Amino acid sequence: MKTAIIGGGAAGFFLAINLKEQLPQMQVDIFEKGKRVLRKVEVSGGGRCNCTNTFAEVSDLSQVYPRGHRLLKRLFQQFSPQDAYQWFEQHGVALTIQPDQCVFPLSQDSHTIIQLFLSLCKKHHIRIITERNISTLEELDDYDFIAITTGGSTTSSLQWLKVLGHAIEMPIPSLFTFEIEKSSQLTTLMGTVVETATIQIPSTKFKANGPLLITHWGVSGPATLRLSSYAARWLYEHNYQSPLSINWLSLNEDEVQALLSQMFQENAHKQVQNCHPAALPQRLWEHLTLRSLKGSIEKRCSELNKKELNRLINTLVNDSYNIVGRANFKDEFVTCGGISLSSIHPNTLESKHRPNLFFAGEVLDIDGVTGGFNFQAAWTTAHTVASAICAKASI
Repeated sequence: MKTAIIGGGAAGFFLAINLKEQLPQMQVDIFEKGKRVLRKVEVSGGGRCNCTNTFAEVSDLSQVYPRGHRLLKRLFQQFSPQDAYQWFEQHGVALTIQPDQCVFPLSQDSHTIIQLFLSLCKKHHIRIITERNISTLEELDDYDFIAITTGGSTTSSLQWLKVLGHAIEMPIPSLFTFEIEKSSQLTTLMGTVVETATIQIPSTKFKANGPLLITHWGVSGPATLRLSSYAARWLYEHNYQSPLSINWLSLNEDEVQALLSQMFQENAHKQVQNCHPAALPQRLWEHLTLRSLKGSIEKRCSELNKKELNRLINTLVNDSYNIVGRANFKDEFVTCGGISLSSIHPNTLESKHRPNLFFAGEVLDIDGVTGGFNFQAAWTTAHTVASAICAKASI
């Protein structure tokens, strides 16, 4: 029996290897339209490959999977993040857990994962066919099973699957940084990092917190990427033009007032601009005091009146900027959208419209925030399909 896998990325390779491990007699071929395979694996995590997450700090999967969390909750019972961790270690890749619960190869090198996949393909005689674009199932008539794992897709690239009856959720970017209008002067602080900030789109439910990086074009870092994932469709529909609110300390007004009151009392004779909370870099504090106090920044801490203090508190808790566009997150391009989950059987990921056709990875309308969650979705969906094909082939 023969299985064709369309897409030479993380999901495609994991599916191929797990299928051969479960059913060695199956012939498995991977078709990749580009010249190179596993390109996204190579650049992920800054070249270190954030291959999964412990999920120890995740109380609800919707926190990390804006789309697809209900399906993944079901599929994690078949192949969980813990199973993925064990799989890599059992196959010779030592892993390490960061304080933020992200999991990387101990080598801190994505090529460790790539070399493992390629060596296992060689061991199991899995053929890798590059520069071959498959656009119709008729091209694979001699295969018993077909799995599509094409990663980030476009509406046009999915058209041939729509013709077969599959519903398509329009693919759009879901992990990106924000371009901020230049007049705010925020970008003059490029390189500044705030370890715990909360950002949100006013008058919506979209909110995220975590480290925030100021760049020469706007804002980046985990908090920004997480918010971009939550609000991907909303921002797309609004042409990436939106107000942005930043709580620089992730504290409420009363907590900030108590913090400043104590700090100013202890440093009564210092100028306000020279006395900043430990959580905020000096350059950022100077920017924020200038925005809120303007000509009063040279005042001593003891000289601030109630109105000035309230303006400063409001700036720290609810600083306002305007998003004027999106910027790509380096080479780590993730999309939301793809094959609608209504078009597949949830336990096997087999098409409802074409028997023996399966989907895994990012081609499905499943995507996660940054932190190893997208790779975990790839491993889980790929393992699910491998097991489903094995079960059907064994009947």
